[in-house]
Amino acid sequence: MNREQGLQRIGEVKIIAIVRGVEEQHIVGVAEALLAGGIPVMEITMNTPGALRMIGKLQEQFGDRMYIGAGTVLDLDDARQALDAGASYLVTPNMEEEVISYAVRSDVPIFPGAMTPTEIVKAWKAGATAVKIFPGSSLGMGYIKELMGPLNHIPMMAVGGVNEDNIVEFIKIGCYGVGIGGSLVNLKEIAAGNYGWIQEKASRLTARLRG
Repeated sequence: MNREQGLQRIGEVKIIAIVRGVEEQHIVGVAEALLAGGIPVMEITMNTPGALRMIGKLQEQFGDRMYIGAGTVLDLDDARQALDAGASYLVTPNMEEEVISYAVRSDVPIFPGAMTPTEIVKAWKAGATAVKIFPGSSLGMGYIKELMGPLNHIPMMAVGGVNEDNIVEFIKIGCYGVGIGGSLVNLKEIAAGNYGWIQEKASRLTARLRG
């Protein structure tokens, strides 16, 4: 998918699947399960062994149907390696203006992590596509809702603590989208080859949003 197609899919589906710690032998099965369950957007975190190879493999096999990015991009070196491997977008846990500027120059969407209002505004002014509120599970939905009062012009993503029971509420309060990791990309089920579990979970999440 190109940049415009990918951003359109995020806007439609509202979910980025966060893939962390998945063994390379399982990555194709995970991608197929997510896609079949209605989630065509996924990020491979850079602290996953073999992340760069997996990004390249996914782009080769699913690049026309899925929007594949790199997560846990900590610095400029990570960003360069991720884009060289074929990542279509970048996600960071921290607010590193150098990384944001690099993504902007490369015409690649970037979703930097930020916690405080100061960090959020700086990330937005630096060129963030949307700002990931992190750590979301600790800060909570109420915190994000309060931020959207004075900062409602900045698209924000909720990452951490999002599940079937509250995903609709996160979108209703105005979140640009959500990132979902372990509760969707379950390592135990993946290790057992139970990709159907992931497909079913993805289907339930997307059904909640459609409903």
